[in-house]
Amino acid sequence: MKYSLLDLAPIPEGGSARTAIANSVSLAQFAESQGYHRHWLAEHHNMPGIASSATAVLIGHIAAATSRIRVGSGGVMLPNHAPLIIAEQFGTLATMYGDRIDLGLGRAPGTDMETARALRRNMSPQDTFPQDVMELMAYFAPHDSSRRINAIPGVGTEVPLWILGSSLYGAQLAAHLGLPYAFASHFAPEMLEEAGEVYRRTFRPTAELEAPHFMVAMNVFAADTDAEARFAQSSAVRAFAELRAGTPGPLPRPVERLEDHLDPGWISVAQSRFTVSAIGSEATVKTQMAALLERYKPDEVIVNAQIWDHAARLKSVEIGARVLRALGAEPSV
Repeated sequence: MKYSLLDLAPIPEGGSARTAIANSVSLAQFAESQGYHRHWLAEHHNMPGIASSATAVLIGHIAAATSRIRVGSGGVMLPNHAPLIIAEQFGTLATMYGDRIDLGLGRAPGTDMETARALRRNMSPQDTFPQDVMELMAYFAPHDSSRRINAIPGVGTEVPLWILGSSLYGAQLAAHLGLPYAFASHFAPEMLEEAGEVYRRTFRPTAELEAPHFMVAMNVFAADTDAEARFAQSSAVRAFAELRAGTPGPLPRPVERLEDHLDPGWISVAQSRFTVSAIGSEATVKTQMAALLERYKPDEVIVNAQIWDHAARLKSVEIGARVLRALGAEPSV
């Protein structure tokens, strides 16, 4: 089992997008030193607290600042883009950085519907996600003289594709196409167990992937003490509650008492998103992670940590890596 890192390039309260991007570079470099296998960035739009909207651009920036860790998207929201554009972008990245680039694909817009219309201009009422994924696969395939449209750069790069999801739809599509599957249990944990079962049971082997590869996303807030970890997590709880209330902003500073800043109902709603999480001291995190690994048996874990203080985030990432190695995960070298 490998362990990887998900990064939303959070813009911290009191900081800026420049701060967020510099922190993401620092995070990726540190994650590489800690044996993380991948550093993935997520596409979101019109979010005051997220700086990874131009995902391919940021992937290139981070790939240039690292040497071994795989860098990719977790994910690109494919309905926002023509497949050819994404093939050219990621084909260019693969041409520049070789076999270090991943392309995780999501079906959601990654934003509100008004912004989605601004991104797409002409929104189709039809769901063309499966066809778009297959079109992308063709663009990355070896040269075929019968194909009239080619992604240049892109053709022959065979960039690895992943399906990302939080429902059975993505699990079924990934299994049907013989692709690896990552479940967004860091914010939508409800169907994790069922999705993993469906994906593994219905997986169709391909030349590229002989057996299913199931990645589970989990939140990790690790610190010297349980209290410090819960303090760090308060930023993510506040951010989620504000998003659901329709008032998203920068990643808030942590607070001692959530009830002084949020209605109890919103606290409950937000905390329900963190059931696939490990929060606490190293010993506490190890116990919680061990239980999650035993229950879901992932082939890979991808860790998310929306922590306001960058130094505290690096420490959490360090503790998380140490715990995962102790639980049998293999570091990338």
